[in-house]
Amino acid sequence: MTTTLRPVEPLQQHPDGTRSRRYQVCVNSRPVGDIHLGTSPTLGETVARIDELRIAEADRRRGRGTIAALAAEEVARGWGCRQIEVLVPAASADIALRLFDALGYTLRNRGMEKRLDAAPPALPPGRRVRPMTEAEFEAWRVREGERYARMWTERGVPEATARAKARDDHARLLPHGLATGNMLFSVLESEGSRVGTLWLALREATAYVYDVATDAAERGRGHGRALMLLAERQALEAGRPLLGLNVFAGNIPAERLYESLGYETVTYSLSKPLL
Repeated sequence: MTTTLRPVEPLQQHPDGTRSRRYQVCVNSRPVGDIHLGTSPTLGETVARIDELRIAEADRRRGRGTIAALAAEEVARGWGCRQIEVLVPAASADIALRLFDALGYTLRNRGMEKRLDAAPPALPPGRRVRPMTEAEFEAWRVREGERYARMWTERGVPEATARAKARDDHARLLPHGLATGNMLFSVLESEGSRVGTLWLALREATAYVYDVATDAAERGRGHGRALMLLAERQALEAGRPLLGLNVFAGNIPAERLYESLGYETVTYSLSKPLL
């Protein structure tokens, strides 16, 4: 039997520069599922993304999803893409992670969340918090832009694309710099000395940690945990009982810290180079 993709709509060109198309997954012309393929709105036209892959229950466990994903990769190559990514919800992770692992995808990052207790946590003794100054923010912006771009290049994204993503993401999220609404930038001090910084975003019903960083000379002293407790405190004070964050694969200290604080994985982001 032959598994193929049959387009069910014309190629869509979107205002943000991305493209996408929906397909039926067919076995000998019989529809057994569907797949939605597009390009990444954040990493550019050379990165494809499987936005949806569904195989009907009666046709599962027969390799249909594997062949459909491989066929999608061929379509992406025809679009000129050099990489492909997929976001897997934790609720369906068992089967999907096995499928994409067998196809050579690797874990790039995880989305994590924590439902917060009603009482804001206290900071460890000797720590105090103050708002970030304008001068500190400008220095932070330069350092963070370099670090953010480097994280993407280390994961196979071309340097020019990674730097463009860093610029675009910061311009989108921080159009007014330090004065951007619902963005909290804090400096943590210990015994009167600066030890780290926190960038927390207040969304409609949740809070999100965009950046938490301990100064290099101060690492290994529990300041990262104190910064995360600060994030919980600020989120609760703002009426956001759910706190989210992203952690890149391979950042073992951060993964251990978040797990020890009770964060749970809600999404897995996987990627694969298209050779």
